Amino acid sequence: MHPKVPRRLLAALCATAMAAALAACGDNVDPNETPTRDASSIAGSFAGAGASSQQSAVEAWIAGFQKKNPDAKISYNPSGSGAGVTTFLTGATVWAGSDRPLSDDQVKESTQVCAGKEAFDVPVYISPLAVVYHVEGLEGDTHIRMDVSVLARIFDGKITNWNDRAIAALNPDLKLPDLPITVVHRSDKSGTTLNFVEYLKAAAPKEWKYATEENWPNDVGQGAKGTSGVISTIDQANGTIGYADFSQVGDLGTVDIKVGDSYTRISAEAASLAVADSTLEEESAGSNRVVLDINHTTTTEGAYPIVLVSYDIACPVYADADTARFAKAFLGYVVSDDGQEQAMRATGSAPLPDNIASLVQASVSKIAPEGE
Repeated sequence: MHPKVPRRLLAALCATAMAAALAACGDNVDPNETPTRDASSIAGSFAGAGASSQQSAVEAWIAGFQKKNPDAKISYNPSGSGAGVTTFLTGATVWAGSDRPLSDDQVKESTQVCAGKEAFDVPVYISPLAVVYHVEGLEGDTHIRMDVSVLARIFDGKITNWNDRAIAALNPDLKLPDLPITVVHRSDKSGTTLNFVEYLKAAAPKEWKYATEENWPNDVGQGAKGTSGVISTIDQANGTIGYADFSQVGDLGTVDIKVGDSYTRISAEAASLAVADSTLEEESAGSNRVVLDINHTTTTEGAYPIVLVSYDIACPVYADADTARFAKAFLGYVVSDDGQEQAMRATGSAPLPDNIASLVQASVSKIAPEGE
């Protein structure tokens, strides 16, 4: 296993990448722009599936990629991380999006669809997870403050009313309504759930006793399928609260999270600070794998600690040469400066820091057809 990247170095690289990406932002991809073809352009139909958290970013990546590859027909089914990986392992899709790295068993199983080689996973999308609520009169420019103890007790059904004294103590300037809290969580197997409960477990181990997994662990509240289902359910009823990728929050209220002695408002920049205070590892299970270890208990001022890291999963070797060519070109675009900027414009995500991006690009560059 490669040594972890020091947090101080990662912080500097992360800040540099964010500054460069912000400086480079220009116009969004124009869907009316005439596509350009060259001799190396990709053609054919190619499918991916997986994390719904990536959906808006994937749509931006497809649009950007098709500007130079107009004959490539690309689809992405936001079926959820678990379903996407399962579909990939059957050979039905070229790649999968997942908010959780592959397990050792999945790495071994992937040899059946990767021409005898082990699949690899690389981070492509970094975004804060929002704690989203719908409380009439307390949305828009108003943000309810919570610490992780209060948050864990709400999602465990221990705090059940919006004017509970624990919430009120953190929000003395707000008039909190006497209104029942309705928790909304994912009903399907989800990497978004995994990332959210990892934060609760790491930062509030006394209040959150459940194991970290992709299925919601208790019977509190009601479930909804996919990120869009969670957002829709929260939006339809007063008093709801849930968690979702920041890119799909819309006009709903978001919670400011206590970090150290202050409260942090969700943003891509704040997510990058949390990533910068984390470590980077390359798992030994596969030579191409790049896995981030997020520090959910960061006390860095201005950092937002509920961070989702979403991975793309692909084969290093494909039996079909056209599929290999597409996978290498498309994933190469996704993790390029241009691809990361497109995702940032479309979703507010944080771009990959330079040191992470270089490792990811090295992995993607090794994709090849069988026999080469």
